[in-house]
Amino acid sequence: MEQLNARQQAILGHARTHGRVMVDDLALRFDVTPQTIRKDLNELCDLHLLSRVHGGAMVSSGVENLGYGARRQIAASEKRAIGEAAAKLIPNNSSLFLNIGTTTEEVARALGDHEGLLVITNNLNIATLLYSNPKIEVIVAGGPVRRTDGGVIGGAAVDFIRQFKVDFAVVGTSAIDTEGALLDYDFREVKVSQAIIGNSRQIILVADRSKFERTAPIRVAHMSQINTFVTDWLSSDPIAEICRTHGVQVIEATGEPDDPD
Repeated sequence: MEQLNARQQAILGHARTHGRVMVDDLALRFDVTPQTIRKDLNELCDLHLLSRVHGGAMVSSGVENLGYGARRQIAASEKRAIGEAAAKLIPNNSSLFLNIGTTTEEVARALGDHEGLLVITNNLNIATLLYSNPKIEVIVAGGPVRRTDGGVIGGAAVDFIRQFKVDFAVVGTSAIDTEGALLDYDFREVKVSQAIIGNSRQIILVADRSKFERTAPIRVAHMSQINTFVTDWLSSDPIAEICRTHGVQVIEATGEPDDPD
């Protein structure tokens, strides 16, 4: 990377490890002013190596997802708030799908006080969170397990999902474009998510606003197929208009930050 100085290369490396970098944290780390860091981030964004988000930047990736550890760190507090808000939409004594994703894992974590639930998932992390709860029955889809994040993917999982018709699907996505397409990276995972959406009576999408800044190559679904969208803050005007047009209920778990960047 001949165009980058040593600090910018270090910033990029840090972003690839952690998924997201924040201006104030970087200013302390490198002992420079926030203005200097903003200039570095702007140059990295101009090179399409990072994408600006509130207070910092995150890795740009159009064909390959971030590592699981990095994804867990991105917008962690926002995901917790989304998970708690989404869990409130699930009544006791209902059935639901939860698919692969760090945000759906937060929903699972927030379901701990529910009872009489049947949870069907292709996410081993969700199964691990819930299986010991005596008031929740957990069923795990069969198929190959993706080592990077514990996701169960492929044709066997699709066939398994199609045996059910549940009350709710709580689904995440890797990216949302301005036309309302929900996007992801792994074709095998996408097929399972499509089966989940197709075999549920109510679809709840959980995604923080950083998903508006990302791209991915494979179409999962469209916002018009969603009944309720739970996010931290709906910062995208095009998506807000699509939700209004198609009658999608929007729940903002945190609302607009005090100092949107």
